[in-house]
Amino acid sequence: MNYIEIKKELKKLASPEKAIGYERYFKAYENIHFLGVPVPLQRQIIKTIPKLELEEISKLLKDKWHECNLIALLMLVKMMKKSKEEKEREKYFNFYCDNFQYINSWDLVDSSAPGIIGEYLLKKQDRSILKEFAKSNNIWIQRSAIVSTLTFIRNNEIDDTFEIAKLLLDKEHDLIHKAVGWLLREAGKKNFEAEYNFLVENNRYKTMPRTMLRYAIEKFPEDLRQDFLKNKI
Repeated sequence: MNYIEIKKELKKLASPEKAIGYERYFKAYENIHFLGVPVPLQRQIIKTIPKLELEEISKLLKDKWHECNLIALLMLVKMMKKSKEEKEREKYFNFYCDNFQYINSWDLVDSSAPGIIGEYLLKKQDRSILKEFAKSNNIWIQRSAIVSTLTFIRNNEIDDTFEIAKLLLDKEHDLIHKAVGWLLREAGKKNFEAEYNFLVENNRYKTMPRTMLRYAIEKFPEDLRQDFLKNKI
């Protein structure tokens, strides 16, 4: 399949009613337009496609329909996972970074950053590019920096999550607060003591955004969670 064929398939599955609901849910973001195709149906399409040329993925990513954008990124994740050639993996990673401007919603970031950025950097010693991403003025690049570390966490590596979290503590956007809190919580599932120490170090939990803290301590024992919320640690 190519860009045109995939778009035609999506339009066959389109639901105006669902599109209205999706657009209402994403109303905080401009220029997001939906055909109304549920993600499970999009994944069914992806299963039928072994591989796409980057040119076709680029067309999907730049399309006005959100479903096209998501399929583009999920295909790239699939290709990255299957690829064993370092040059090819680097090509996919660079393509992703070169197209950050089109990855402009939390679901696009969360569906792709771990499988592309995280996957590419997993076996690399130098992951400093994540710090560059965290220092970006673009909230989606910032979010990709922390969400990418989910791949490391799944492989029992949590240090990068804490390092990137430190760089994002003073960001203003609530979608950054939620993402950092979420990844701190995931790191804590691997090592509770490490997350606890991160939060209490320099009374960090008292100064971090409240939403971030709530996400981070969501799975703590209730009495300890309340102590954090009441600044009693």
